Amino acid sequence: MDQRISFLTLAVRDLDASRSFYCDGLGWVADLDVPGEVLMIQAGELLVLSLWDESAFEAEVGPIARGPGLAPFTIAHNVATREAVDAVLATARAAGADPVHSGQEREWGGYTGYFGDPDGYRWEIAWNPGPIGQKVLP
Repeated sequence: MDQRISFLTLAVRDLDASRSFYCDGLGWVADLDVPGEVLMIQAGELLVLSLWDESAFEAEVGPIARGPGLAPFTIAHNVATREAVDAVLATARAAGADPVHSGQEREWGGYTGYFGDPDGYRWEIAWNPGPIGQKVLP
């Protein structure tokens, strides 16, 4: 696995308020804006900040820690192929990652799986064939 982060995804309670803060307040420019779902902002040469409506986040990743559950964000590592998703997940499993969620086709057209690091932080391993996914590949 390359030593890099592709996406930083944060679950947000109010996407409109987040859009107002980042885009209007800070002057950042959205690269992808799907009202009610997600706002993606290129935050570095190969880094995208993804602000994801928390209900959509929970539907894909799992419960947000409002007590028990996951921290409401993932660290994403994007790869060039579906096969690479599976290979990185196998490497993570071999390294002791727990849990490891196998790769699966997503309704938005990509293929992703997840693993937990020793502290439970969730890494998403993703093949994203769309333009926003291509921005983060070296």
